[in-house]
Amino acid sequence: MKYLKNVAKQMTARATSQSQPIPGSGQVANSSGGFTWAVDDWTRLQRFLILGSDSGSYYASPQKLTAENANAVLNCIAADGARTVREIVEISQSGRAPKNDPALLALALCTAKGDEATRKLALDALPQVARTGTHLMHFAEFVNATRGWGRGLRRAVGNWYNQKPVRDVAYQALKYQARDGWSHRDLLRLAHPQPASDEHRTVYHWITQGWDSVGPEPHPVGALQQIWAFERAKSAKTADEVAMLILDYKLPREAVPTQFLTEKVVWEALLEAMPMTAMIRNLATLTRIGLLETGSPATRKVVEQITDGQWLRKARVHPLVLLMALKTYASGRGVRGTNSWTPVTAIIDALDKAFYASFENVKPTGSRTLLALDVSGSMELSEIGGMAALTPRVASAAMALVTAAIEPHHEIVAFTSAPNGYGGQWGGGAPGLTPLSISPRQRLDDVVKKASDLPLGGTDCAQPMLWALKEKKKFDTFIVYTDNETWHGKIHPAQALRKYREQTGINAKLIVVGMVSNGFSIADPKDAGMLDVVGFDTATPQLMADFMRMS
Repeated sequence: MKYLKNVAKQMTARATSQSQPIPGSGQVANSSGGFTWAVDDWTRLQRFLILGSDSGSYYASPQKLTAENANAVLNCIAADGARTVREIVEISQSGRAPKNDPALLALALCTAKGDEATRKLALDALPQVARTGTHLMHFAEFVNATRGWGRGLRRAVGNWYNQKPVRDVAYQALKYQARDGWSHRDLLRLAHPQPASDEHRTVYHWITQGWDSVGPEPHPVGALQQIWAFERAKSAKTADEVAMLILDYKLPREAVPTQFLTEKVVWEALLEAMPMTAMIRNLATLTRIGLLETGSPATRKVVEQITDGQWLRKARVHPLVLLMALKTYASGRGVRGTNSWTPVTAIIDALDKAFYASFENVKPTGSRTLLALDVSGSMELSEIGGMAALTPRVASAAMALVTAAIEPHHEIVAFTSAPNGYGGQWGGGAPGLTPLSISPRQRLDDVVKKASDLPLGGTDCAQPMLWALKEKKKFDTFIVYTDNETWHGKIHPAQALRKYREQTGINAKLIVVGMVSNGFSIADPKDAGMLDVVGFDTATPQLMADFMRMS
């Protein structure tokens, strides 16, 4: 009888243990053994396109998450293939995702599993999603795993080359020479396109069979001179000769012979026309060889370009890329390998500024906001977007600061208690939470380090509302950054929010920011005051602000 009473207490609609479903709610078991709501296939498609699943989560392997997400993509294709293609193109082109690989995989699935109309739409959309040679080769590898090379696919790949100006085709072939075991030579031989012009024919011949001869004078056709310069660089004797070819013909780093990539004069020439993403990716190298120094002209140039918000948006630089660059550069050592450097403060400050500038301008709502960071084990032992050492707990701290920088009335806490709750590592305070003394006025790399040093705790996403009740704090909005793998606690977050509303009379809202692409949400889909969004979607801060303003 006593056992049955305990079960009854755990199963009430007002306070249910997170290890049990709320009666009549339709909750399902998540990967950690707790109960949450399952998101629909369209939501899962968006999460996958934005966050990917190649690093998995603490409770679900990358293979499992990828398979589950792939099934969601297939369900969307079966339900509405045209809508699926539109979603893929929109998210890929808008720069909302840190990596394009999930969009390329989803597009490949559309060409393999969709009906005839869907396949045609997907193939027509190939240039919009596969914008670079690397993208095209990733797509080819995904296609190889899902279908054969039919006439329609060969035509689409051939059109990818023919529809580009000759100068762009040459640049793509120089910069993105080979990926995933594929090369432009492989793709052209498979597609076998009829060249759109004589200049296209010459470039295709060079890609598939090589240059017949390299004379001392530049090629007479301007669009082909970059190829001539590339071939000349192969026989160059000095770094100065290579640097001149780079400056005169805008050769990318990938076109420079390996033996010259340790030369300062070569990197100085490369920096003149270096694309934004390449510049960010090579900051450590530019510092290590002595080009980036305090007060140097190169440092001033890099700072000016990195902090140019318009250029950031034009180059589709995702905030996650900037965060990873900041975290790695400020550490002075590579995530992999043994390379080290002495970071330049001005570069760190520029990356910090660029991170905030990479989000659209969002006006404050004036909402009294509690930002709650899940720093449990499941948030530490996975990666976001396949970026090594960039865990959901670190990324959530950065995302929280974006909102904190906008909203003047906010507090920040973290779930840092042990499973039984002792107020976090430091003792004192409310069981389950540790207030965080971080501010958007701090430099982001300092905040990232502080988040990384937080003690791991059990996942109880109901704690923000319970803590606010106990401390008699008034909040209009609770924002929880989590992987949604909540399992620890005597009451579900949705129930805790309703309890807070009842006892304070405040019609508070709950926003759940998912940092991992799984199929679960702690936000009740039937409650209009709860919103489930995807972390590191560049549209997230504006979407959250709009939701906070709703009455």
